[in-house]
Amino acid sequence: MENLDLLKRLCETPGIPGREERVRKLIKNEIDGLFDSVETDALGNLICRRSPRGKSKKAEQSKHGGPLRVMQLCHMDEIGFYVTAVDDKGWLWVNPAGGFDTRNLFSRRVMVISENGDYHGVMNPGGRPIHISGPKDREKVPEVKEFYVDTGLPADKVKKKFQVGDYIVMDEPAREMGDKFVSKALDNRVACWLGIESVRKLHKSKAEHTCEVIVAFTTQEEVGLRGARTASHAIQPDIGLGIDVTLACDTPGVPGEESVTKHGLGFGLHIKDSSFIADYELVKEVEKLAQKQKIPYQRTILAAGGQDGAAAQQAAAGARAVGITVGTRYIHTVTEMIDKRDLFAARDILTAYCASK
Repeated sequence: MENLDLLKRLCETPGIPGREERVRKLIKNEIDGLFDSVETDALGNLICRRSPRGKSKKAEQSKHGGPLRVMQLCHMDEIGFYVTAVDDKGWLWVNPAGGFDTRNLFSRRVMVISENGDYHGVMNPGGRPIHISGPKDREKVPEVKEFYVDTGLPADKVKKKFQVGDYIVMDEPAREMGDKFVSKALDNRVACWLGIESVRKLHKSKAEHTCEVIVAFTTQEEVGLRGARTASHAIQPDIGLGIDVTLACDTPGVPGEESVTKHGLGFGLHIKDSSFIADYELVKEVEKLAQKQKIPYQRTILAAGGQDGAAAQQAAAGARAVGITVGTRYIHTVTEMIDKRDLFAARDILTAYCASK
């Protein structure tokens, strides 16, 4: 069993930047027995440490003394919104936490998370609907600030139930579709799944590893790698593995040379994006291991965007870093899609790499 039920639960659990506590709780309940210590830091990062197992190999030493520190960085947050105003007519107005293309926000079902409970709502931009709009109205692409949430409740109840600072996520179920898995929040619950399942596989196989394996489930990546920066500064890893999704633009309307990754060809060995350039020797090391283990992979470079591996690379005196990614179609929408074969390849290379150290 590949435990895709866990991925479904991770994706459907709400948690935007700064409000990852439900995701963190789910993860804590899943990792019992996999790590030797688990702690939550001031920024909400969940730091999980697994001590070395076995002494049959010549252990690599950390720059700090002791065992080599290999850190996986897996951010917990998804893009979403904070409620910025509750008006007299009962509409909720929003402020984004993460990047949105507003063309993907029309007529969306959402969930409003408040201190009084979780409530269904719908998101739309202000303006005339199709039957009374003109051609110029229909050409306009609204800004995020023009979108509001309708909970279906009367204004007096809205004012009692909601307040500025409540948060909103898209409300869509996860589904398996053949070789694919589709959901909102695969960015980056994919990494949370990989952080858990790669160590679970390491644990079940009783594989020896002389490195210390540290999995940091980080916060606030979508607004600037914030949790990863504090976690990396505290841990000061020797090796940083930035675990994330990346683009799979192997779809109509995109030239082949801009696809970044293609579904079904394996995990993404991530070399460069706007935030970091991977360590060249580490790229070769992971590539050689993937070839030896017959784990499918593809080299990736992303023209824009960033990921938590950059924070590990730049923390304190620095670390060697590389990205391990899963190509994802339709990123930052409710139809994010991965190929399960690429997901499993990413898990297998993470397990193999930790076992090799």
